[in-house]
Amino acid sequence: MAEGWAEPGRVHLGGGRGLLPVSSRPPAHGCSGAVGGLGSRWPPSPREVDSLVLESVMFAILAERCLGPRLYGVFPEGRLEQFIPSRALRSHELQDPEKSAVIAIKMARFHYMEMPFTKEPTWLFGTMDQYIRKIKRLPPSDVPKVNLLEKYQLEKEIDYLRKFLESTPSPVVFCHNDIQEGNILLLSNPKTSAPLDKLMLIDFEYSSYNYRGFDIGNHFCEWIYNYDHNEWPFFQALTENYPSQEQQLHFIRNYLSEIQRNVTPSPEGQAQLEKEMLVEVNRFALASHIFWGLWSILQDALSTIEFGYLEYAQSRFQGYFKLKESLAPF
Repeated sequence: MAEGWAEPGRVHLGGGRGLLPVSSRPPAHGCSGAVGGLGSRWPPSPREVDSLVLESVMFAILAERCLGPRLYGVFPEGRLEQFIPSRALRSHELQDPEKSAVIAIKMARFHYMEMPFTKEPTWLFGTMDQYIRKIKRLPPSDVPKVNLLEKYQLEKEIDYLRKFLESTPSPVVFCHNDIQEGNILLLSNPKTSAPLDKLMLIDFEYSSYNYRGFDIGNHFCEWIYNYDHNEWPFFQALTENYPSQEQQLHFIRNYLSEIQRNVTPSPEGQAQLEKEMLVEVNRFALASHIFWGLWSILQDALSTIEFGYLEYAQSRFQGYFKLKESLAPF
């Protein structure tokens, strides 16, 4: 078998949040052999074709820069990527100081790539607005899903969030937008024993130019969620796992060490920058909760995967209000 090709039965379909097996529920931790796809709709809409082209360009660039799996081919329904012997990280491993430092450095390198895409940061609120419109158009049988918009006054909260984040400085960088444990591979055969060579980011379907604070804040939110739970609703929300200020600073300092390699700020300047980033990422973490909550309402209507999407959506909205209350002093 050619190097980099998966054995039959070990290929996965890329889509949603992480890798899903072709014929069963996702195992707790699988290997990455991905066939990215457009889904079941055929023929694809012009927007879906455009999306596939953009994704394929992005995957090819990231592969060329050794930041993702090699891209072997593109076809109308998706693309064929390199199989990498590995396993996805487990939720609790995000808390490991060494792994957290590596994720921070890899995120920093990802952020400061130049990519041939629009650099206007319209993705975040543009996508949330699109999700809201799609939820409102769901059929009468999906009334409980539509009712969640009213229950949590989500349109009002998005308007609040838009204004709140406009007053929160955050540079626009090329963001992954979904750095959760399922999208971080621990390689079985890294090219060296260096910690940086042991992990690889995958699944770039949500990547775009966006606010730095969202990517980091979203990653911090993912510390809470364990998707390996084997009983309904197939996830656990462990709010006590949200990173402490010390853990956040550990991540931020490693992130800054990567982007400041040619700069030596004063101790006072460094302390101020760290303080500002703490505010930035926790404010943008609010947007992560709303974004994935809306996404999950739609998945409940569209997905055939056995997962408590509505329960997950409500967990994210509850996480939003809890975090919003804790940020009141800011």
